[in-house]
This record gives sequence, C-alpha cells and structure tokens, in this order.
Amino acid sequence: MKLSDGPSVSDFERMTMRFLVFVVMMMFLAGCDQASLMKKMIPPEADSTARGYIDLLRQNRFKEIEKDLDPSINTPDIPKALVKMAQMFPAEKPESVTVVGVHTFHNDVTTTTNMTYEYQFRGTWLLVNVATKKQGAATTIVGFNLNPIPDSLENLNRFTLSGKSPLQYSVLALAVLFTLFTLYSLVICVRTKPLKKKWLWILLILLGAAKFSVDWTTGRWDVFPLYVQLFSASAYAPLYGAWTISISLPLGAVVFLLMRKSLSGQPTGTPPLAGTASENEEWRI
Repeated sequence: MKLSDGPSVSDFERMTMRFLVFVVMMMFLAGCDQASLMKKMIPPEADSTARGYIDLLRQNRFKEIEKDLDPSINTPDIPKALVKMAQMFPAEKPESVTVVGVHTFHNDVTTTTNMTYEYQFRGTWLLVNVATKKQGAATTIVGFNLNPIPDSLENLNRFTLSGKSPLQYSVLALAVLFTLFTLYSLVICVRTKPLKKKWLWILLILLGAAKFSVDWTTGRWDVFPLYVQLFSASAYAPLYGAWTISISLPLGAVVFLLMRKSLSGQPTGTPPLAGTASENEEWRI
C-alpha cells in the first residue's frame, strides 16, 4: 500500500520545466520592440512642444526658450546653463531620436508632462529631458536637463549574465530557488488532505516577507523590511529602464513544510501497524 500526498519527482520536474519555459517567454516578451510600446504612451502635443524646445536649444535660440520658462525655474544662472547644454550637442544631424520616457501628471488646474529623449550622434549619446506645464492655453517649461551617456539605454540596461557582481548573481539564483520552492510548497499544500484552513496556508505560502532588491545594471541594492510579494521573488524592468531583481523570505512555505504532518493529523515516527505482507508492502509519506 502507498500513502503519498506530495508530488513525485516527475511531478516536480514537470513543474520546474514549465516554470523555466515561462521565464524564457517573459524574457522574450521583454525584448520586444520597446519603441512600439512607448509610441502608444506618447501625447502628441506635448511631444511636439518638447522637441521644439530642444531644436531651439540646438540652434542657440536661448531667448525664445527663456521667455517660456516657468517662474519656478527662471533663475539668474539660466542663460549660462542653456549655453553649456547647447555646447554638448554635436554639430551634425542626429542619427536617431528616441522617446525613452513619458510621465504625465494631472490636477484640477494643470497638466505636467515629462518627456525624455535619447539622441544618438556618431560616437555620442545624449539624454535630454523636457518637462512642460500646461494651464489653459499657456505652456511653460518647468524642467530642462541634458546628460551624456556612454551607450544607448537599451544596451546599457540589457539583461546579461556577464560582468555582474557576486551579490547580483546570488540574488538572481535565490530568486529562481525561492520561486521554485514556493511552487513546490504550494503543490504539496494543495494535495495535503485533510488540512484545515487550506486557503489561508495557500496565501501564506504565496507571500514572501520583506524585500531585498538589486539593480541589475548598476548593482545598487535596497532593503524594504515591511513588504510582501508573490512567490518570494520578482523581476521588473520599465521600458528602456534597468532590470530590478527582488527576493523575499518564503517564511510561509518554510513553516508549512515543517508543520505539514501535524497540521494534517498524520503521525510522525510511528511504525506501520502489523498486518499481512500485502497490507504492509510499502509505506511512503
């Protein structure tokens, strides 16, 4: 006779393979054309306005920019700052201009749109940020920044396993292990009979406690003590942004596996009852 309420080795192998296929699919989707996805988010009017101000900067038409500056940023050092920013642009025409960031904020009176562009020149990459505020028919500039970068954001933030720190490799490995461990514990919980308040144990298994995150591009890390996340791990990247890998402690899954036998009323360390050979052919928990 066989008593088994947990998944067999083959069950676990199939579960692991499905998870890996899911991860590969998610990575493939993340690598899809980001420009097409970003295009759907761009407000045409704000985009046209921001590009116009950048063209004015490249043409050294500073007075036309200054007259539209919002009073909140119109300081005496603005003219020097605009000249310095204009000098960072190469003289030639850009090879490409890509929208890599769009953020819009609404309130009862104004709409503020923050646009970020990636300018590619021959051997030079620039990130240009223009924030505009629209109130009625008037539009003012509330932010104007320019930063050089060594390569395109898509290449800088590409997910790759080369050149990472031991901390980054460790967090990635734990993210995979914690997710598989959570799935394994979940399957055992679902198949454990009888089990009181099974729905509550399922919830506890799914949620990891606290969070440790690492930026996959820079290696910068953060700790969030008061946090819960599904499957005790996550991976997220905004459009053109860096991947963030996060892990949480799978405390619910650990506690359940340690208490499973007592929760289901199964005896621990009790030998099988005497009986016929056929009745005691095999016992496996």
